[in-house]
Amino acid sequence: MSKPPRLTLPPAARAYRLATARGAFAVHEAGEPVRGTALLVPGFTGSKEDFIALLEPLAAAGYRAVAVDGRGQYETPGPREEAAYGLEELARDVLAQAEALGGGPLHLVGHSLGGLISRAAVLRDAAPFASLTLMSSGPAAIAQEQQARTKLLVAALEALREDMPAVWAAMRAQDAPDSAADSPELTAFLRERWLATVPEQLIATGRVLISEPDRVAELAAVPLPKLVLSGVVDYAWPVPLMDEMAVRLAASRVVVEGAEHSPNAENPQVTAGALVGFWESAHGR
Repeated sequence: MSKPPRLTLPPAARAYRLATARGAFAVHEAGEPVRGTALLVPGFTGSKEDFIALLEPLAAAGYRAVAVDGRGQYETPGPREEAAYGLEELARDVLAQAEALGGGPLHLVGHSLGGLISRAAVLRDAAPFASLTLMSSGPAAIAQEQQARTKLLVAALEALREDMPAVWAAMRAQDAPDSAADSPELTAFLRERWLATVPEQLIATGRVLISEPDRVAELAAVPLPKLVLSGVVDYAWPVPLMDEMAVRLAASRVVVEGAEHSPNAENPQVTAGALVGFWESAHGR
């Protein structure tokens, strides 16, 4: 679960609903597209707030940064039907968001599950995008240990989808006893986000994480600049697996020091610098 380092938007950012051909999506946005636009797609149990610390540095570098809640995720509503959250449906949403954001270079960044969604969008239609960054996202399903945990969570949601507070309490009870305590503000936000997310979205996307096939060869055939970015360790996809994926993709590779599964939240300044450096190199600057 990604934990934003802060919850207050920077002064230059704004929150609004992005109107698209597939409905309206809650977004945070900062900056002007002087050099391009970045579309930031969050992961499982996440939200646009996971990118809040990237908005200001990306805007300062000349980019319009747009972080989005996917359908059924936190402040974007969604139906109570699992079929609405299949990977191809979520990929079509990303393509609709890209169309709504307009012209100019558009750089797609997917974190964790958001990387699988972004990959599916690019495989469906790469034309809208100037580059693809897979952040803490691997070639196929998550690691075996995490698959077991996710299967338990999906089963709990299937049984108790009308009692999300109970599932939340059970999930937080599994936190490591020596983990650092969250601030009261962050604790309240994480619970609020969980309760606002549609349970069918969590069930369907949880299944994606435990069943996604390896599509690296397909993605490697797409002529789009690619970056694989991660922290120094990762519980969802081991770092050596992401190293290998980068080689198979002929992608750029960045490992962010001082970060684990969420470099966007754990070391945002270095992460933003790596993204900007990649985007500039992709355009020969």
